[in-house]
Amino acid sequence: MDYRVLGGSGLKVPVLSYGTGTFGGKGEFFGRWGDTDVAEAKRLVDVCLEAGVSFFDTANIYSKGASEEILGAALEGRRNDALIATKATFSMGAGPNEKGSSRWHLSRACEASLKRLRTDHIDVYFMHGFDALTPVDETLRALDDLVTSGKVRYIGCSNFSGWQVMKSLATSEKYGLARYVVYQGYYSLIGREYEHELMPLGVDQKVGLMVWSPLGWGRLTGKIRRGQKGDGRIAKGGAVGGPEVDDEYLYRVVDALDAVAAETGRSVPQVALAWLLTRPTVCNVVIGARDEAQLKMNLGALEVKLSEAQVAKLDAASARTPAYPYWHQMDFDERNPKPVRWK
Repeated sequence: MDYRVLGGSGLKVPVLSYGTGTFGGKGEFFGRWGDTDVAEAKRLVDVCLEAGVSFFDTANIYSKGASEEILGAALEGRRNDALIATKATFSMGAGPNEKGSSRWHLSRACEASLKRLRTDHIDVYFMHGFDALTPVDETLRALDDLVTSGKVRYIGCSNFSGWQVMKSLATSEKYGLARYVVYQGYYSLIGREYEHELMPLGVDQKVGLMVWSPLGWGRLTGKIRRGQKGDGRIAKGGAVGGPEVDDEYLYRVVDALDAVAAETGRSVPQVALAWLLTRPTVCNVVIGARDEAQLKMNLGALEVKLSEAQVAKLDAASARTPAYPYWHQMDFDERNPKPVRWK
């Protein structure tokens, strides 16, 4: 297992973590993701720990807390062998304060997550989304208190815009508060928008990236090709809430993945995951799996070593002209260099 430092922290994490969005299966949305119970979760955790994947990612809203409960049960007796990341911000009840990033909500949300996870601390606590109604310093002071109390080790943010991350970092610096060391965001071969604003910010401010949905909401599993829609959760509507992807663009990327997979003797998803591990700021990729076979297949990405030519082939196939002002910055690398080229 390879390890990387988690952004601007001193914490080393395995390059792959296991996402537990499939645990619980409560509700229409998460029911499409999976319905892993405690017994199966324990076996999946066994497989992860045996492979060195000791980092587990969840969120309080996943199956309304059931994911945290099942993960806590699966890790019982071996909590010290694992790192846990969870999240708060989104609605956990009908009340007006049962959502957001206020001190009132975060203090309660953290205590509830600790109880469900059967632990006394959370290793990485993410703000799941930006709350524009709560002052940034209130959120960060609440998080700083959680860090000072020992209930949280490190903090991160997820799904923020670039300016929202930068405003938060500036606030932390101004008041001497705990700062976001990691960003959890969507990034894949068919979703490279992260590269335009957030990746340069991450390089400049030492904010690492944990990638969620690295297989493009299931579109890069190798089941979808020209004339072949697949039979997985995408075909059953499991990508509801995800970005729409033009068919021709998707097929172009999958064609390139197929070619590189043939050259390396690996699978399409393994190559797609391996490509992400070559990208600047990426310190961890969150992988998911409905069962043990799928999990072991994804773990095989650790054995894939892509050549510069293969990375370039995947880059070219997935390139798209970015929105303004990023396309205008394309030819100003002398003064405004980019971590990677966008096209």
